[in-house]
Amino acid sequence: MSAPEPTDPATTPPPSTRVRLDLAYDGTGFHGWATQPGLVTVQGVLEDALERIVRRPVRTTVAGRTDAGVHAAHQVVHFDLTEPEWSALTRGRAGLEPGSSLVRRLNGVLGPRHGAVIVRDAARAPAGFDARFSALRRHYRYRISDDPGTRDPLRRTDTCWHKAGLDVALMQAEADAMLGLHDFLGFCRPRPEGTTIRQLQAFDLERDAEGVIVARLSADAFCHHMVRALLAAVMAVGERRRPPGWAVSRLDAERRDSSAQLAPPHALVLAGVDYPDDDRLGARATGTRARRRSLDAEPGRSAV
Repeated sequence: MSAPEPTDPATTPPPSTRVRLDLAYDGTGFHGWATQPGLVTVQGVLEDALERIVRRPVRTTVAGRTDAGVHAAHQVVHFDLTEPEWSALTRGRAGLEPGSSLVRRLNGVLGPRHGAVIVRDAARAPAGFDARFSALRRHYRYRISDDPGTRDPLRRTDTCWHKAGLDVALMQAEADAMLGLHDFLGFCRPRPEGTTIRQLQAFDLERDAEGVIVARLSADAFCHHMVRALLAAVMAVGERRRPPGWAVSRLDAERRDSSAQLAPPHALVLAGVDYPDDDRLGARATGTRARRRSLDAEPGRSAV
């Protein structure tokens, strides 16, 4: 057996460290998560801050891309650094480990320019972690004030002020009927190379102590605009502009049409993302990618 050829240090990529970042943001002044030329986005300002610290462009991967105006109480991203870059984060900061130093430095860069983004935590990610594909489910919440007496001007940036009263019981019945694994094409904005099949795991609505309706939705993943379209549909039934069963009937739609409206974005918050135990992160990411490829390949499936 011949000896292996020696490795050329000039062509061997340096060892990498995957970093998990947990953050929150007020989406009011942003054109969504994803970088867009000429527009201020959360990903854009975060990656600009990382570039200032690391001294090179750093590309992030997010658990759930949010639309323009949508907030996040708990968003998760990952990115890769070289081992020397990770270790260098503590330079000049005695007593801090790299993750804590990165949190301080990022908030220091973001604060004066983009105080609407707050980094909560940064740490070396476990083996196999992928912010997007390792996730088990995403959670969203949405606040609706359907009575002027419940409207708080201090919360106008995260509450939908609905013009008519809503019947929460009608809305909940509609929401219950949509739980489970379905093709949500009628509630999604088409995107290339994707599937509209999702498992809606929770869709609960109730009034809080102040009388504001709080909706909470959970799914393995959400299609583009899916949460806001679901909310608009049950609100139409709750307002009695549509008959009971109308929102559920949208599951049978072969395409998204003009009857599919969107709830205002500013009341929507990404509340959290769930992940499996560390020893299952890699398997989860691999399984999610394989399942998505399989669904995307099904004939007649529209993209999202």
